Amino acid sequence: MAKASKQKRQPHALHVKKGDTVMIISGKDKGKTGIVKKVFTDRGKLIVDGMNIVKKAVKANPMYGIRGGIVEKEAPLFASKVMLYSLKANKPTRIKVETIQDASGKQKRVRVCRHTNEHLDV
Repeated sequence: MAKASKQKRQPHALHVKKGDTVMIISGKDKGKTGIVKKVFTDRGKLIVDGMNIVKKAVKANPMYGIRGGIVEKEAPLFASKVMLYSLKANKPTRIKVETIQDASGKQKRVRVCRHTNEHLDV
């Protein structure tokens, strides 16, 4: 019997980008806010600065100056567990996407805060 091949998942657009301020809406860090450090679009996950800390056992490697032991590091979160946080409104917000024309006359899609109507991608 032939082995089933793994299908590659297509990356999909997420509602958050690197550098956005987000609030975690579920899990052990629920209610905390932080800044997105890295986004994995192929897995639908992201890393938030200082959130979702896990302990990991690390093997020592003297060639690279790595000491062995238990290390705390940030683990990826699913994008559905975070919500964009509006600093002007001081609360989490949903976004809408609008099409605007930039200076050169090209159509550009920008994310807009539902509470304050401010453009997030400028």
